[in-house]
Parts: sequence; structure tokens; C-alpha cells
Amino acid sequence: MIYEMRTYHVRPGTQPRVMERDAKALPVREKYSKLGAYWYTIHGPLNEIIHVWPYEDLEQRARVRAEAAKDPDEPPAVADAIVDMQSAIVTPAPFMRPLGQQELGSIYEMRVYTYRPGTMPEVLKRWAVAVPHREKYSPLAACWYTAQGGLNVFYHVWPYKSLAHRDEVRSQAVKDPHWPPGSNEFLVRMENKILAPAPFSPMR
Repeated sequence: MIYEMRTYHVRPGTQPRVMERDAKALPVREKYSKLGAYWYTIHGPLNEIIHVWPYEDLEQRARVRAEAAKDPDEPPAVADAIVDMQSAIVTPAPFMRPLGQQELGSIYEMRVYTYRPGTMPEVLKRWAVAVPHREKYSPLAACWYTAQGGLNVFYHVWPYKSLAHRDEVRSQAVKDPHWPPGSNEFLVRMENKILAPAPFSPMR
């Protein structure tokens, strides 16, 4: 299993229009493969839309995208609003549960860590031990590492009821002796984004 994470930076003020068009076009696109998640940024880098598509492998991704490209109703007419587009092919961590129809929270925090080259196997090992302890406070929605694009990048996504709930959970989790997972020695960069799920997102 792989996932494609597509991040669109759109012009200020166009985010609602882009999401409306994407919502209308989704039934057409899902004739070829299903959407995993669809979020938009509310804090951090603004005017971003992130949609995630699961595939069995790169071959299926190529086949699906080729088939969808032939559809006269695909893609939705949003090119006029897009400033730039990025795509990352990511591999799910061994302890990640598949995306699907889930109602987990009204906001999500995506944390993006870059680790030193060669350390990802050890990072995954340490996270696998620590995540069950962290999930005593809130569930892990997704966790991936890059297979193509910018390498050594690790994404983890946490749902919360609100920003206040996020602060509460994080203050509890740091008191747990098993959290954080002890991978900070390998870190070279940390970023985060606060996201909201679109109404039509399977994960919301």
C-alpha cells in the first residue's frame, strides 16, 4: 500500500470555491479510486488544500490516473486558483491503520519531521513502541514516511475535538514516560499544520 499526498497552494480567497468544485467532481474521480482524506489549512501555511489517495502500488496509481485523465469531467476546473502543486508518495508506517470512513475530530494536526539520512528504520522502530502509549490520550489518524520526493520526511497526523483539546492532550502526553518516542536525536527539522476536514472528506 502507498498513498499519494497532493498539496495545492491556492490563491487567497479561493479555498472555498476550490473545495466546492472538488466536492462536485469527487463522484467522477471516485469511479477510478477512492479518496482517503481531504483537509485544508487553518493555521500554519495558509491557503493549502491536502488530499490523500490510497493505491495498492505505483502501477495502480499510474493506471488510475491515466484512466481518470481520459474522463471529460476530470479534473475539476480549479487550475485558475492554484498557485503551485506538490505531490509526495508516502509509505504507511507499519503501525498505521488504513484511512477510511472515520469521524475522529473537527481539527487535525499534521506534524512533518525530517530525519537524518539512514535513521528511518530506527525511527519507525521507536515509534512503534511509543505510539500505543500516546494513543491513550488521542488516536493516531495517519503516519507515513516518504518513498519519493523529499526523502527522510515523516508525517504524523493527530485528530482533536478543538484547539483546546489539542493543548489538553499534549500536556497530558508529555507527562507519559513513554512519550515522546526518543527519536529527537535524529531530527533535523520540524513543521506543523493545523487542518480542518472538508465536509466530504472520508476522514473527519
